Amino acid sequence: MERVEQNVMEPVGNVNLEETKLEVTRRFKRFLFKLELALQQKGMMLFLIGFLLGRALILSHLTPFALPFFASVFMIRRDRAPIVFIGLLSGALTLSIGNLVYTFAVISLFLIAFRLSRQFRKEELNALPFFVFFTTITVKLAFTYVNQQQTLSLYDGLMALIEAGLTFILTLIFMQSIPLLSIHKRKTSLKTEEIVSLIILLASILTGTIGWRLYGLSVEHIFSRYLVLLFAYVAGATVGSTVGVVTGLIFSLANVSSFYQMSLLAFGGLLGGLLKEGKKFGAAAGMLVATLLIGMYGEENVSLIPTLYETLAAIMLLFLTPRNLTERVAKHIPGTPEHSHHQQQYLKKIRDVTANRVEQFSSVFQALSKSFAQSGRLHEETSEERELDYFLGNVTEKTCQTCFKKEQCWTKNFHKTYELMREATLDLEEGTLSGSVAREMEKHCVRAKRVQEVIQQELAHLQANQKLKQQVQESRKLVADQLLGVSKVMDDFAKEIQKERENHHNQEEQIHEALQSFGLEVEKIDIYSLQKGNVDIDMVFPYAGGHGECEKLVAPMLSDILGETILVQNEEYTGFPGGYCYATFRSAKAFVVETGVAFAAKGGGLVSGDCYSTIDLGVGKYAVAISDGMGNGVRAHHESNETLNLLQKILQSGIDEKVAIKSINSVLSLRTTDEIFSTLDLSIIDLQNATAKFLKIGSSPSFIKRGSKIIKIEAGNLPMGILREVDVDIVSEQLKAGDLLIMMSDGVFEGAKHVENHDLWMKRKIGEIETNDPQEVADLIMEKVIRAGGGGIEDDMTVVVTKIEHNMPKWAAIPVTKLKKKKNAS
Repeated sequence: MERVEQNVMEPVGNVNLEETKLEVTRRFKRFLFKLELALQQKGMMLFLIGFLLGRALILSHLTPFALPFFASVFMIRRDRAPIVFIGLLSGALTLSIGNLVYTFAVISLFLIAFRLSRQFRKEELNALPFFVFFTTITVKLAFTYVNQQQTLSLYDGLMALIEAGLTFILTLIFMQSIPLLSIHKRKTSLKTEEIVSLIILLASILTGTIGWRLYGLSVEHIFSRYLVLLFAYVAGATVGSTVGVVTGLIFSLANVSSFYQMSLLAFGGLLGGLLKEGKKFGAAAGMLVATLLIGMYGEENVSLIPTLYETLAAIMLLFLTPRNLTERVAKHIPGTPEHSHHQQQYLKKIRDVTANRVEQFSSVFQALSKSFAQSGRLHEETSEERELDYFLGNVTEKTCQTCFKKEQCWTKNFHKTYELMREATLDLEEGTLSGSVAREMEKHCVRAKRVQEVIQQELAHLQANQKLKQQVQESRKLVADQLLGVSKVMDDFAKEIQKERENHHNQEEQIHEALQSFGLEVEKIDIYSLQKGNVDIDMVFPYAGGHGECEKLVAPMLSDILGETILVQNEEYTGFPGGYCYATFRSAKAFVVETGVAFAAKGGGLVSGDCYSTIDLGVGKYAVAISDGMGNGVRAHHESNETLNLLQKILQSGIDEKVAIKSINSVLSLRTTDEIFSTLDLSIIDLQNATAKFLKIGSSPSFIKRGSKIIKIEAGNLPMGILREVDVDIVSEQLKAGDLLIMMSDGVFEGAKHVENHDLWMKRKIGEIETNDPQEVADLIMEKVIRAGGGGIEDDMTVVVTKIEHNMPKWAAIPVTKLKKKKNAS
């Protein structure tokens, strides 16, 4: 019994342990995020950096770091300059009163000179290093002159020039590296110069720890080796050895006794980077081996045991470094797997969107190919019998119409006469008339010779006709095959297509800053489009319980930042504590539409020759179309339905409306020799500004109901399929919120009997309708027309009513920009 209870309790214990680990991880991430946020927003990080740089020395008495750091912060983050100034003075004070006075004097003189020369300079950033150079050399010479009792030597001048030169170079370096320390700097990758500048800044900061000891261990040695270990583990041997060389060189300049550190750090970075495939253990092993080798075969006055302890302390710091931090660093260094993965994620969605567009073009060509192929098969099945009937009809018209025995032959003996002429036609088509058929013709027909002559004449036209139709059929098949081939090529191309993601660094930084000022932690932002009305942004947030933050906070803040209404299109959760929320934000349309439809087939039948379609074109446009196939029944329904299918595929592929109409007209005129045509009534509404384009091809007028005002929309184009080339007239109209767009087929427009002016009658009936519900309006119009037609349905009827309204978002925009201005002003 105890064993059973133990087996039952073990899974529960494992689950609780796993949940506890996830909770601890989540809280630790939140703590790091809040700590980083506090350091950035309160300026504590810049204060600490200023403190360490204020006490950093080179060649035991040169302090070239303070002024370049202050000048760079003054130009890049002027609001943080006072905090940096206090940090630098605090660091200088730990060295001596003289260093404090010198630091205060050089920064003050820089501010005065920079202020006085404001009206004479044009490029502040380009002039900054020169101001730093001349300020440093002036103050350095003045302090040396005072300290040495009004005497200056060549050595003093040379040292002042060296320090001023270092400040000039460090200013250029700090101007590149300081922005990289900001939490808002979200560049996807760093250039080589930026990486080196950042390393120099970090190494310069570490020089401020020279002289600090913890339990007999040197703090600068521990952190310098940790820095090398971190970059070697993240970026490999090249970057690791570079960090080691740069850090060791700066340390050796700061303290000549630390010159051997450059060899240890460079060798440790190289070995650690080479062994990075072993994860943190590999990098640690490389640094440990380098420490042992340099310690045993290096300088004699260096003790191996303290050096080994310092390396072990750095290794411990590496193992304590959270994985999230190493991944963030690796993501910005080109050549790392994390950086490559990040770039691939950037490219993925653009690649998918482009491939989807190509696939839409492929489906258009495939539909055209299918249309041609189906048309060819239908005509092949019925062409022979139909051609024979037409042929015999022409022969009869030229011979039997004026014969006195026409009634006897075609009324009383129709089948015998038809079969006899059919046999004669088949014989003459092969060459000569057989004897039996000739004798039968002589007995049955008084104009047998004339009939044979006319048949031979018509056979020549028939053969020419058949040859031409065969050529058309072959051409139709060729076009179908070509279209299918193009479709296949584009489909293959869609699977291979690749396109670079457009970078929006400034906007990403602004969004990061706004969201984090509200205390929202953002893991990642991918901006794919900022086009007005077509914004597309993906974000990743740490899962916070699913309380609607994206809809209630993030989307309203984006609405204010981007200047248009943004909505959450999609939101997904990983489904476990400590996971992530993936959200997609898209532009909200300024207008929305609601559609109502009423239709009826002729005589109350089941199949109508009218077809309608409502199409979301996917680029902020909405299309409504009605097609009326000539006649009624299945054939008319097939023609109108095929017209709308082609229209939908072509428009959704992004082709211009005029080109789409002309393409459909060419298809309809080429694919059939029958006189079967289709009308088309198309309206395309832009949901951003409510402008509408109307294309009417042989269709009835449309009407716009705006309160008590009725506006008529019409155009005079022939139905599609009659002419090979058609001129498409586009009528544009500005719609307003509350408008009702009423489109109808000719069965509705001309359905009322005993009405002389259908325009006035329809306007009056539409004006009498009091409701604004589109479905009710469509039903009422249909009812009024049927009643006015005597209760019967003489033609296919279709009416489509579309209502345009403002899109009212659920949540108002949060004024982030105004809050930010108030905060800066205060």
